[in-house]
Amino acid sequence: MLYRPPAPADAWQKEYFIDLLFYHRFLKALVAFELKVGPFEPEYAGKMDFYLSLLNDKEHGPGDRPSIGVILCAEKDDIEVEYALRTKANPIGVATYVLQSKLPAEMKGKLPSARQLRAAVRSVLPEGKGEGIAK
Repeated sequence: MLYRPPAPADAWQKEYFIDLLFYHRFLKALVAFELKVGPFEPEYAGKMDFYLSLLNDKEHGPGDRPSIGVILCAEKDDIEVEYALRTKANPIGVATYVLQSKLPAEMKGKLPSARQLRAAVRSVLPEGKGEGIAK
């Protein structure tokens, strides 16, 4: 997700990209997700802390609780994570994921096929921009 802080144009020279951003209705908090294909790296914690501070300052609504960060990685070392998060001011969690080689049976027919996804992406891209998408 592209995040452009709502500030005067000359105050921000950069754009920031949060992978996923949700609002949890019951917690009344923004939840930011960073998705990583490799192992956890300590610098991910600093980046997430920055994002959460930015969200809390610029997007925090009346009655909202502090934003929460989740870093999803292929693998992690718990001791490394502990030291990386120890001094962070915002609530951040680190979790791992496991890729499945096959789609679970209960999901078959509920998700679009690769062909349907390609067609959907091509349909919204400007003319000539979808040429790099595999057939």
